Amino acid sequence: LQDGKSSLRQHKLSSVAPLKQCNVEKKEVELILVKDQNGVQYTSTSIIPTPGLRAGLQGTAPEDDRETWGKKIDFLLSVIGFAVDLANVWRFPYLCYKNGGGAFLIPYTLFLVIAGMPLFYMELALGQYHREGAATVWKICPFFKGVGYAVIIIALYVGFYYNVIIAWSLYYLFSSMTSELPWLTCDNYWNSPNCTSHKSITDSVIGNGSSYAKYKFTSPAEFNERRVLHLHESGGIHDLGPPRWDLTLCLLAVVIILYFSLWKGVKSSGKVVYITATMPYIVLFVLLIRGATLKGSMKGITAYLSIDINKLKNLEVWTDAATQIFYSLGAGFGVLIAFSSYNKFNNNCYRDAILTSTVNCVTSFFSGFAIFSVLGYMAEKRGVDIKDVATDGPGLVFIIYPEAISTLPGSTFWAIVFFIMLVTLGLDSSMGGMEAVITGLSDDYKILKRNRKTFTFIIAFGTFFICLLCVTNGGMYVVTLLDKYAAGTAILFAVLIEAIGVAWFYGVDRFSEDIERMMGFKPGLYWRLCWKFVSPAFLLFVVIASTLTSSGLKYNDYVFPDWSNHLGWMVALSSMMFVPCYAIYKFLTVPGTLKEKIAYCITPEHEHHLVAEGNVRQFKVGATFVLLNVVFFFYISNFLANTPKSCLKSQRQSLMRNHVLHVFLKYEFNMQTKHEIGLLLPFSAFAIGLFFFIN
Repeated sequence: LQDGKSSLRQHKLSSVAPLKQCNVEKKEVELILVKDQNGVQYTSTSIIPTPGLRAGLQGTAPEDDRETWGKKIDFLLSVIGFAVDLANVWRFPYLCYKNGGGAFLIPYTLFLVIAGMPLFYMELALGQYHREGAATVWKICPFFKGVGYAVIIIALYVGFYYNVIIAWSLYYLFSSMTSELPWLTCDNYWNSPNCTSHKSITDSVIGNGSSYAKYKFTSPAEFNERRVLHLHESGGIHDLGPPRWDLTLCLLAVVIILYFSLWKGVKSSGKVVYITATMPYIVLFVLLIRGATLKGSMKGITAYLSIDINKLKNLEVWTDAATQIFYSLGAGFGVLIAFSSYNKFNNNCYRDAILTSTVNCVTSFFSGFAIFSVLGYMAEKRGVDIKDVATDGPGLVFIIYPEAISTLPGSTFWAIVFFIMLVTLGLDSSMGGMEAVITGLSDDYKILKRNRKTFTFIIAFGTFFICLLCVTNGGMYVVTLLDKYAAGTAILFAVLIEAIGVAWFYGVDRFSEDIERMMGFKPGLYWRLCWKFVSPAFLLFVVIASTLTSSGLKYNDYVFPDWSNHLGWMVALSSMMFVPCYAIYKFLTVPGTLKEKIAYCITPEHEHHLVAEGNVRQFKVGATFVLLNVVFFFYISNFLANTPKSCLKSQRQSLMRNHVLHVFLKYEFNMQTKHEIGLLLPFSAFAIGLFFFIN
């Protein structure tokens, strides 16, 4: 034991975060030979202060040369700017309207509290404590380092098409700087003979009851598809054509802005967000004030907030709420880990997580008033229902909203203001994704860190050249494919494995102790239960629902060929494969017997010397976790199976349900302790209640 103490003193700085200096000189090191935690047995060390040193005292940052944010507000604005993106404007308001108005806020808020915030908090704490990017942070459990590489690749993929959307916004911004908006009339060279102006649109819609939102020959729709995208010159995804020079220049401008925002690290990007993160709020407020003064605005706001509680019986409402809260907060892209890694060690990331996630969701709700007040005006002006003008996605911000703006007095000013908002919304989100890639790889390969400016240049302009595929005549089809597959199931899978790795392999109790060393207090029981049970189950629910409800690619009336869907899955698998491949690589390259190999793979790197000394960390598969996932999987599959055939393929549901039932019965009685049963019961009751309510 004395030899063990002597050896461990050499590793105490890497074993735990150093304690704050105080008027106590002597400290002892205690060796705990075996400690059971979360179904894991391992040896560990801890610094035991002599009398007079208060337990749980906050730690100080490890002494390294890692840069930090210039000010706390730089970090907060960066996180808010990343989380509040284009989806907050073009997706949430429509989902709220479509799924029962105010009733949609019930599942949305529920998933925010039980899963969104806990995952957000987990990533901020993980990055801040270890001061590493998305890949090297997995020194806590080397077996899962592939998750870090996966999220880095996903963030890179998202940048391929997200920068293009910003380029579209920039093109619209430049096009708005004219005395008359170019999408206002049908006498332009790009218009087709079928182009319809405002007057004839109204007559046609009122006369035949067609859907205004899908009336593709309107002048704004033709400006978007024939002038900006040049879709009419492409026969499909197989016929992309050359890059458009005007969009290429806009894309180049976006990449240059991103490069000079990131080349000096958070010291430079932390200043850029003062503009990019605050400008959208100013514009949204101005647009809301203007929209509220328009005739018919209350019609739109009433439709936005109207409560239809019966909608909550539809599974689609719950899946929409779950996926929206997940993608809106941005957990799993490596961005939150990267940003928080530049915090001071004892920063209160708990408060930051609550504040920024709340601001993000409130912004989504607030943006709905600005959007639907204008849509109400548009419906009133055209004499149609809100449902005929309400839509989501690019169609809302590049066709419907510009159409409404063009009818306002001073339309040029309002168009410029609106597209400035879109550009700034996109820029800080894209900055976050690129920073995740740069930080994640730089921390893993020190040569990249020493040459950050060069590496940032390579990432930024390498992305530019790949993005050229998205500014071709058929570029919209490439954007659609990447949007569905690059960050769809792949990111859900990565975050699910991340949550399991932190909560079950590294251990919730140990993770909580890390947080206590940073901030002086442990996370409450609520947060620990969410990390261990609820958040993984939530992610499992989203993965199952999104997978089973997935359909083939489609853009408006164009149905993608089968090979493009196969290509999309290859894109998704190209990132997901890093998880199993790295796990296999790690297992094969570490020394020792089978038992020692497993121990090396799941033991934090700073404890590998203990494995070498024979104090092997042994992982036992927790039956509770298996049971929890299977039970939840069983319930979800059941009400997926009872969903109308229009939503799901019943044969696939039946096969899935029967398979899950078999697995459920296999593990049903494989419980280990009454304590685990007690922890599982509350959530099981919630799952059962949700099952019966929805059915």
